[in-house]
Amino acid sequence: MNAQLLAEVTAWIADDPDPKTAAELNALISAGDEATLKNHFAGFLQFGTAGLRGPIGPGPSCMNRAVVGRTAAGLAAYMKERGMNKVVIGRDARYGSEDFTFETAEIMSGAGMKVYVLPRPLPTPVLAFATNELQCDVGIMVTASHNPPQDNGYKVYLGGTVDGIYYRGSQIVSPTDEAIAAKIDAITSLKSQPRGKVWEVLGEEIVEKYINRTALLAKNPGTLRIVYTAMHGVGTETIQRVFHKAGFQAPILVEAQAAPDPDFPTVAFPNPEEPGAIDLALETARSFDAHLVIANDPDADRCAAAINDPKTGWRMLRGDELGVVLGESIARSTNSGILANSIVSSSILSKIAKHYNLDFIETLTGFKYLAKIPNLTFGYEEALGYCVDAQTVNDKDGLSAALMLAQIAVDLKS
Repeated sequence: MNAQLLAEVTAWIADDPDPKTAAELNALISAGDEATLKNHFAGFLQFGTAGLRGPIGPGPSCMNRAVVGRTAAGLAAYMKERGMNKVVIGRDARYGSEDFTFETAEIMSGAGMKVYVLPRPLPTPVLAFATNELQCDVGIMVTASHNPPQDNGYKVYLGGTVDGIYYRGSQIVSPTDEAIAAKIDAITSLKSQPRGKVWEVLGEEIVEKYINRTALLAKNPGTLRIVYTAMHGVGTETIQRVFHKAGFQAPILVEAQAAPDPDFPTVAFPNPEEPGAIDLALETARSFDAHLVIANDPDADRCAAAINDPKTGWRMLRGDELGVVLGESIARSTNSGILANSIVSSSILSKIAKHYNLDFIETLTGFKYLAKIPNLTFGYEEALGYCVDAQTVNDKDGLSAALMLAQIAVDLKS
């Protein structure tokens, strides 16, 4: 085996806080599996504007406690340099999410930060909400969104204004990612980082606040048969509570996909846009003679819908179609404000804005850019990302979009 590679792997094992991944690497050394080791040691998992995302496994090129711990230490160094001291951490229900959450909490606590942890696996919008509500400097969400089951990831949100960029609880943009990445690169040993055990696991109050605030979007609840799928993710409980608080009938669940399951057993790819992903939801809609189907991706920051088209039967609405439905409805009910979408989306929202004498802004691709627009009234991206209530969640939110869609359907039916 290549001596340089062996030295690198051995040094990594000595610094790995997780006995499980250390044992996996030792087994690969014993087996002489140089090809697999090269894959696991093809450079440190790159930190960018989407944070981290990659397959779960040992070594610097995968998602594991050692990589997450070094990332947290780099992020803590970035925070200290800017006088930041409060962080909130959330997680989905994927493999590794809980371990990565508490790895981060220990490192942040050891760095002297005030650390909050969400009470259990929850949707990404709840973490984005909590970042602002708790006036935290940083929010971290452990999730791989709609990636395949073998992946996990690490999204970073900033509160307030940082380095001249108005974040207010939105995801990082350049050059913030480069500044954090440089701090991560400077962490040469995780074992040398101090660890703490002091953090606050939040109670239900923060979730209740999100639910209460989001439920206010429904002005005239009614009775509709709405089928809902969480796509094996974490959306079910929160959307049930949002609908209940808003006065809507409980959604009809796609039972096989309602509970969190990190294996995502009924879908080839846990993304509502993928062919076949909502087949079970459509089947449920037919058997219940439903009015509407709503789907979230596994971390519930995206929203998809299907309708019973008189010409074709049940079909998915494209991301731009849903953007138009939400945009038109919101534009009709406001006297002033800003509508926005990214350059990869349809141009029709600009025409709606013009018709209602509203301002319109087009941004680069990525919700991180839409979220930087002050006083955003409605923003969307064709990849099923919708922000219908930027004051509550300054990011895409599949739960508030779902509620607003239900309200639109009720209004149209009446």
